[in-house]
Amino acid sequence: MNNSVPTDLLFRKSSYSQPTQNCVEVADLPDGAAVRDTQNREAGHLSFVSQEWAALLSTVRL
Repeated sequence: MNNSVPTDLLFRKSSYSQPTQNCVEVADLPDGAAVRDTQNREAGHLSFVSQEWAALLSTVRL
């Protein structure tokens, strides 16, 4: 995880989320991405460096 995460992240709804289902939001970071639960935003987010994010995406897209 990345410890230098900006506080003004611009989250967008994942293109893989459906309108009536549980959703996640993604924000671009200079060296990776941040992810949070749309229905539980106050719980915070997880941040991933570029290599971790790429590995996660390649796994979930299978």
